[in-house]
Amino acid sequence: MKKILYILVILVAFNWGCNDEDFLDREPTDILLDAQVWNDEALILSVVSDLYFRIPEYQSAEGWWNFADFDEAFASNFGDYWRHKNNDWGYGEWSLWNYDYIREINLFIQKAESDLTNELDPAVKARFIAEGRFLRANAYFELVKRMGGVPLILEPLEYDFSGDASYLQHPRAKEAEVYDFILSELDAIKGDLPNDVNIKSRATQGLALAMKARVAIYAASIAKYGATTPNVSLPGGEVGIAANLAEGYYNQALTAAKELINSGTYSLYNKKEDLSENFANIFIDKANNSEVIFVRDYVQSERWDGRANQWTLWNQPWSGAEDLEGGRTNPSLNLVQSFEMLDNSFATFQTTTEEGDYIFFDDPIDMFAGRDARLAGTVILPGSKFKGKDLDIWAGYQLADGSIITGDEFGQRKVLPGSETPVQVVGFDGPIDGREFSAQSGFYVRKHMDVNTGSGQRGLKSDRWWVRYRLAETYLIAAEAAFELGNAGEAAGYMNTVRSRAGFTTDLTADDITFDRIVHERKVELAFEGHQLWDMKRWRLAHIVFNGEQADLTDQPWKADEVSTRVFGLWPYKYYEPGSENDGKWIFKQVLPGQVTGADRFRLGNYYSFINDGIRNNNPQIVKNPNQ
Repeated sequence: MKKILYILVILVAFNWGCNDEDFLDREPTDILLDAQVWNDEALILSVVSDLYFRIPEYQSAEGWWNFADFDEAFASNFGDYWRHKNNDWGYGEWSLWNYDYIREINLFIQKAESDLTNELDPAVKARFIAEGRFLRANAYFELVKRMGGVPLILEPLEYDFSGDASYLQHPRAKEAEVYDFILSELDAIKGDLPNDVNIKSRATQGLALAMKARVAIYAASIAKYGATTPNVSLPGGEVGIAANLAEGYYNQALTAAKELINSGTYSLYNKKEDLSENFANIFIDKANNSEVIFVRDYVQSERWDGRANQWTLWNQPWSGAEDLEGGRTNPSLNLVQSFEMLDNSFATFQTTTEEGDYIFFDDPIDMFAGRDARLAGTVILPGSKFKGKDLDIWAGYQLADGSIITGDEFGQRKVLPGSETPVQVVGFDGPIDGREFSAQSGFYVRKHMDVNTGSGQRGLKSDRWWVRYRLAETYLIAAEAAFELGNAGEAAGYMNTVRSRAGFTTDLTADDITFDRIVHERKVELAFEGHQLWDMKRWRLAHIVFNGEQADLTDQPWKADEVSTRVFGLWPYKYYEPGSENDGKWIFKQVLPGQVTGADRFRLGNYYSFINDGIRNNNPQIVKNPNQ
């Protein structure tokens, strides 16, 4: 009886509801209809903001560990020591096939171009369309630099449920065709974007030019240097760009770079008298920063969903950590010794005399004196400060008899010979071999580090942005393109502009500009900004530099093709010999961290990432990448 009553109640309610036309005509309260979204500038902005938020990246503020994949850094974290033990990278490394994201962008462009947006101001409508096309061009750039040529899908595909999906299968475009598409899109949209230096997290005219310069220099160098690896190509052009196209791409890169540089919209950051602090500030100063062009922005908060970043939390020096975190990214000696002396010469760090005696320093920071100011703006060095606090980076006491007294915990205390009172025998920042969060290479990272209180706390984290494009890179692209086009004098001018900010007072001449110089300058200016992998790939240097040999640290850091397969460190020690003139002074030792047991080996099959079997099974027109 109760069951029958329930059914009657449901039927009455149903009939009453169906006869109520007002009820049926009510708009839903839990979704927004197209007509509501695409007539509202704020709602459209929320849609495109989500697409910006999801821009794919490999190395960024979201993943410190990826900076330890090559020779820039050591991963001082128990769970990441394996990065220094494996010899090979898998063929699927850096793989991307995000056509779901591209479909959403295509849908956005379709809606933005439709009559639904006709009530918007025409300039606003044009800007949204241009932003969608920028995001799509950027998505294809991320694909082509990882995968080579990919299918160019420019409309949202719809399945007709006929049982035959073959019409949705598209072959891979040629690698050059993808680059050409990106470059043409950037040309087409530039005029519909604002020319405003204060806009950093959305597309602008400046960004269109900066990206065009970067895309074109990638295509140009693949065309030129791809000739050195003929096996890294496919007969249909899906991988590889013809060498005769290089000059045209270099010209496009130089033209775009010069237009941006000469526009006067952006200028190199120069606010701080201390040149190292000035360089570090580029990446954390969000107020009137004239160099930064495009960023992934963050907001400091207690939200868990990525509104703030954890770079500072992950990498802060242990001795001053605001939480029980830090020290994970240890810059390598390989990188540190690449920074030149201010007289334009290169010099490795000398720890002993020709006779084999230690070289003594009054202060550990003296070891790094007279070098490119970008060094201390990129790397936290022994003897330096962070957040106004003296750091405590030293590995132990070196005794006159050759023995060492140290500890295996931060700041550990022991009794020295001839004494009865325990004293500190290792720094509160390490280095301690095998001790995570210590400066196991002898260094901490400085670039991107937030100096504000709370930025190293789990609850707040940092609101510092992740810089994706900045003007200094554009200068270096102009220098590279000019050099490759045979104008070394012009290249020197662009390079000197960047170098003068780093403290160099003697300009490079045309005779000084070589391919090695081009590679070196990008290495030191753009360290920890996510360029190393893509640069080594486009120059076809990766398999030469990361050749799998158990290589020693090079004494020629200026050479582009020097083998660098293991991460080295430089440790300071206090010298202990009571009564001698050197007692209490500092010495240094080059070390290979104990966790570095493998040697990086980049194979020809790593130049383009693996397209997985599922993708190729679903679309037989997709040809496999070479050497895999």
